[in-house]
Amino acid sequence: MCTSLSYRDATGNAYFGRTLELTIDLPYQIVWFPAGLAMSSHIAGHAPLEYTTKHAALTVAMPARIPTAAAPIGIADLKALEGVNDQGLTFSLLSYPAASGTQQSVAMTRAVLSASDLGTWALSQFASVTEVKEALGEQPVLLEPLAILRGAVSPFHYVVHDASGDCLVVEFHQGEMTLHDNPVGVMTNGPQFGWHLTNLNNYTFLSNVDKSSASFGGYRAVQPDSGIATAGLPASNTSVGRFVRAAFYAQFTEKARTADEAVQTLAHIMNNFDRPRGLTIDYPQEGGGHLEVAGLDHPAEETYATEFTSWTSLADLDRKLFFVRDYKSMNYTRFDLKALAKLQRPKVIALHGLNDAAPDATSLLTNSKAA
Repeated sequence: MCTSLSYRDATGNAYFGRTLELTIDLPYQIVWFPAGLAMSSHIAGHAPLEYTTKHAALTVAMPARIPTAAAPIGIADLKALEGVNDQGLTFSLLSYPAASGTQQSVAMTRAVLSASDLGTWALSQFASVTEVKEALGEQPVLLEPLAILRGAVSPFHYVVHDASGDCLVVEFHQGEMTLHDNPVGVMTNGPQFGWHLTNLNNYTFLSNVDKSSASFGGYRAVQPDSGIATAGLPASNTSVGRFVRAAFYAQFTEKARTADEAVQTLAHIMNNFDRPRGLTIDYPQEGGGHLEVAGLDHPAEETYATEFTSWTSLADLDRKLFFVRDYKSMNYTRFDLKALAKLQRPKVIALHGLNDAAPDATSLLTNSKAA
């Protein structure tokens, strides 16, 4: 469903990339939340959590409900799935159906945070993973049924990275919230995060050094090309396989010397997790599970369950740059949070509105000098 990872350049600066996969295309929005904005999180039966944004943030968001003529979508309806703030803190929501279950008891008079608002709250209030972790130790967070997901109870876990390279996984398993320090900086989907770390013990043999020859009796075998070092990587697109591959790529990919080269390198890494439509098909009657979104018509080509990479994002946490491309785009669109800082009101544009035709160099070649 999703793959996220952190990458460091030769100087130690941190970068972050993630993909989001679903079986349908959704009305994703690019949303700018400025500092100084009054916000509120509501859970039925509890006092709302009121707060004012301290840090500005750029997010990829989804409406929490289907709009109607009488009740159009407002800024409070847009829930962050991904984002970065002006301090280089990131937030990512990843699918995790095992999240729901019996939750902790919280006094009705106490303000609680809906898990749906965890992204905007974390990005707007904190500058580091340490701050988020400390705050979550005190702030109750509750899951809730999501009408837009046909009543599924917040089937996600959440990942926070910061500019220092620290990473935190916020995981609800059977309703109970656990905070995991993430030394690998990688996350996918189920099973639980601790299981993924244990599974890495099965891959201690991995290295990026090709062993391109070997002797078998009197025969010397030699590889015809490079790349044998990756033969031990899981080949599947399951969350288990992607976790191991993401850890491998983040560990062994060349550390870029400049920030621009690092962003380019991260884009190459994320290309390894880009899924075209139809690569695998998981029919519901065969037992596969997918997030279903209520109120949205599925086009004919999406009537079978094939997950594809709806969008990919990159973040330069030191320079406060955010890059995103969706399935229909060949190129990333860049946002500079430092330049956006002057915007004092929320701004919203459709992710699909960023699409542009790939640059065409036909005229450039036509008008060039003859050889």
